[in-house]
Amino acid sequence: MYKVRVNNKYDFEVLSDKDQTLVNGIPLSLDIQRIGSNSFHILYQNRSFNAEMTGVDRVGKTCSFRVNTSIYSMSLTDQFDELLHQLGMDNMNALKVSELKAPMPGLVLKLLVAEGDEVLKGASLLVLEAMKMENIIKSPADVVIKSVKVKPSDKVEKNQVMIVFS
Repeated sequence: MYKVRVNNKYDFEVLSDKDQTLVNGIPLSLDIQRIGSNSFHILYQNRSFNAEMTGVDRVGKTCSFRVNTSIYSMSLTDQFDELLHQLGMDNMNALKVSELKAPMPGLVLKLLVAEGDEVLKGASLLVLEAMKMENIIKSPADVVIKSVKVKPSDKVEKNQVMIVFS
């Protein structure tokens, strides 16, 4: 069983076995012929459609198709995705970070962000001098800067909170 969401608007439940395919509990009768590596010809209810897969993201379980002149974006979930969602474990890979602590004692040389800034994962936040080396401290996740607890020329200790994220 799959759940398919089309254009973030329409939801379908698809159940398929070797004998038939059911969409929302109703049998579906299609004639599909592959005409290229990503192209298909479809006959449905005596109407002809040309379909081309224009993109696929296997990790995100999304794809997009052009059917005649219209573009459709689809996301798929299976019974395992649904179970993870019910258990609240579907977005455990999203890193939740609330603050940035000093990785070592040092001296803040330069701040590269300010309160309210939206920062992407890996973006430079500040420069910290430690043992006569300049270390660029980067963002661990996509975050918004709530407050900056240090300023240039401040000395910091290991694990001291330097930036708070919202």
